[in-house]
Amino acid sequence: MAHPAPEPADEDLLRRLAPQVLGALLRRYGHFDAAEDAVQEALLAAARQWPEEGRPRNPRGWLIRVASRRLTDQLRSEDARRRREETAAALTPRDEFVAPPPGEGRAPAEDDTLTLLFLCCRADLPAAGRIALTLRAVGGLTTAEIARALLVPEATMAQRISRAKRRIKTSPSPFGTPAGTAHDEHEREQERAARLADVLHVLYLVFNEGYTATSGRELQRADLAAEAIRLARAVHLLLPDDGEVAGLLALMLLTDARRAARTGPDGSLVPLAEQDRTRWDRDAIAEGVALVSDALTRTPLGPYQLRAAIAAVHDEAASEKDTDWAEILALYEVLVRLVPGPVERLGHAVAVAMVHGPRRALDLLNALDDDDHLAGHHRLEAVRAHLLEMAGDRAAARAAYAKAAGLTLSTPERRYLRSRAARIAE
Repeated sequence: MAHPAPEPADEDLLRRLAPQVLGALLRRYGHFDAAEDAVQEALLAAARQWPEEGRPRNPRGWLIRVASRRLTDQLRSEDARRRREETAAALTPRDEFVAPPPGEGRAPAEDDTLTLLFLCCRADLPAAGRIALTLRAVGGLTTAEIARALLVPEATMAQRISRAKRRIKTSPSPFGTPAGTAHDEHEREQERAARLADVLHVLYLVFNEGYTATSGRELQRADLAAEAIRLARAVHLLLPDDGEVAGLLALMLLTDARRAARTGPDGSLVPLAEQDRTRWDRDAIAEGVALVSDALTRTPLGPYQLRAAIAAVHDEAASEKDTDWAEILALYEVLVRLVPGPVERLGHAVAVAMVHGPRRALDLLNALDDDDHLAGHHRLEAVRAHLLEMAGDRAAARAAYAKAAGLTLSTPERRYLRSRAARIAE
């Protein structure tokens, strides 16, 4: 018998609850792989049962209860059955499995995703592995999506995630500070700083995937962007004096403020220069500007603050022609000194084109052709096409737009790039 398809509202809820449920299981049981499998089984059970039986009063508690049963079954089949069952029973509080009485909601329910975020960003894992693992667990991204977000081959990313899981499985302290790694306060502070840097990087990548999906029929995944903003707010509440935390939250708000104007009625991509700025979220812009302005005046300068400041210059311009590109270029000059990454250098090249002309910027792009991260990536060709069009080289611009369209896995981006090529050909 075929089961009714889950309602879109249920799908959104399940996607949002998955990291919370995984965080609850890991915090109590450990066993990353087994917990991840149990959560997936609970999500499938919900997708089958909820359309027929109705959504439970406490969806999160329902999922934790079902996932815990699956996990207990898995642990029971192992050699250390009795010890693990006794440990699981002792560590599992009853109130995780039942809805709280009216008026007695539990604040920690929304904190499990944040807990999971910090737990996965472990100091004893290689940086690439812990970031990939956290994107998988917290962001719910597929291996292919993570690979595209980090500009590496999918096979390489799959290996990194597998190695990180194996490392966790054999660790004497699976979800805490590894024993013996921090001998004094200085080392502990360094470890905390490294973990926070990874947390911010993961949230940044999750937001970027939500704001511009790397594949699929939709340009944006609003649920991912909203969850990244929610978690960034939670981290900001924990660390209100950290300038980079404030900078990241400001960057998200200032960027997400344009979301309503980024697509046309048919879902087509609308570039920044052509957006209806009256549709931008002015409250989000005001909050973002206030956050980054405060951080810049009282905390050490960092990359997220600079990215947020660039976004603020765009958002505060009344129109595209009023954009202060000289200020944006100055900010990019500082950013690429701090973070000389390929994405930052692409943005810098665009700013150079707007201030000094496209030919000078094209010379900068030529230096990126040999970059392993950007080789064969549509972003590089899309920027090159835009600069060639600015320079009046229509044939080369058309070819670059067509090449970029063939490289992207996003349907709206592909349509936009092809339309640009067709417009030049007319």
